[in-house]
Amino acid sequence: MRVDALTDVAGVRVGHATRRGGGWLTGTTVVLAPEGGAVAAVDVRGGGPGTKETDALDPRNLVRKVDAIVLTGGSAYGLDAASGVMAWLEERGRGVRVGPDPAQVVPVVPAACLFDLGRGGDFRARPDAATGRAAVEEAAASEPGASVPEGCVGAGTGAAVGPLKGGIGTASTVLDSGITVAALVAANAVGSALDPETGVLYGEVGRGRVTYPDARVHDTARRRLAESAERNGTPPLNTTLAVVATDADLSKAQAQKLAGTAHDGIARAVRPVHLLNDGDTVFALATGEHPLDSRDPLALNAVLAAGADVVTRAIVRAVRAAEPVDGPGGAWPAYEELYGVGGGRSGSYIS
Repeated sequence: MRVDALTDVAGVRVGHATRRGGGWLTGTTVVLAPEGGAVAAVDVRGGGPGTKETDALDPRNLVRKVDAIVLTGGSAYGLDAASGVMAWLEERGRGVRVGPDPAQVVPVVPAACLFDLGRGGDFRARPDAATGRAAVEEAAASEPGASVPEGCVGAGTGAAVGPLKGGIGTASTVLDSGITVAALVAANAVGSALDPETGVLYGEVGRGRVTYPDARVHDTARRRLAESAERNGTPPLNTTLAVVATDADLSKAQAQKLAGTAHDGIARAVRPVHLLNDGDTVFALATGEHPLDSRDPLALNAVLAAGADVVTRAIVRAVRAAEPVDGPGGAWPAYEELYGVGGGRSGSYIS
């Protein structure tokens, strides 16, 4: 049964480690590949990225498969979370074998971080190796095909999208070919997910009928958002992170193309995007269960298009699932708090 999540790709599991309270508002999310790993690639388009082991994913380089990907808060400090995931994988002999003993492995764990420093009140409260280990242990303990918690969990705990609270979102689809394509996003952007003129989420425009708020609701929401932005003060430093996974049999080059086109999904849901103070990064994973149609040289196109679509939906779900934060590190209202059920009317919307 599909759960409309990254875990709809068979064998892929997700775990979160979340720290809130006492100055903390951060966390780590781990995407654990099936035993034997998955083909992986990455595309980095933000101007201020913080990453680890992304060069290993270049199609020209040796490493073909990885066992896990880490998305984490804590800015560059939070990349320490990957060390905990590496240690967990090494204990199980998972990684690139580098010696005659099967235990002699080097796990390649690509990671990317987003900026949430100080959002809980304590600038030094950030993920470390223990946080990463907790997240991968949760992933490993989860059932195959399990639903994935969304909103203010894991790497999305301290996330913000413009003036709104951000978080984790996920979505999936099954193509006519039977191939599954899914995404998990930690939505944390300098740009906004919200059309300032209408209050509609950008990612919902063009997806059929939408609900947009009554004028009074929208005016109240805008005042709240302006007050929060003034209180928070400092210029935003952000980064949207995503993992797009598929059960298609892709080469590293094809996976890299998928990671690249998936950025279009961010651009549909957040405006502006890929700025100098974003570090927008998309990873792609391919488990190889379903071969592409060898008779069709353009068979990859359907996977590419779906990748962008599920990223957009995942961002919308992240924003809708987020809960408001009002604490010593700042205030970020949540979309549902401002525009929730009963605050709008249904209709078509043309941008």
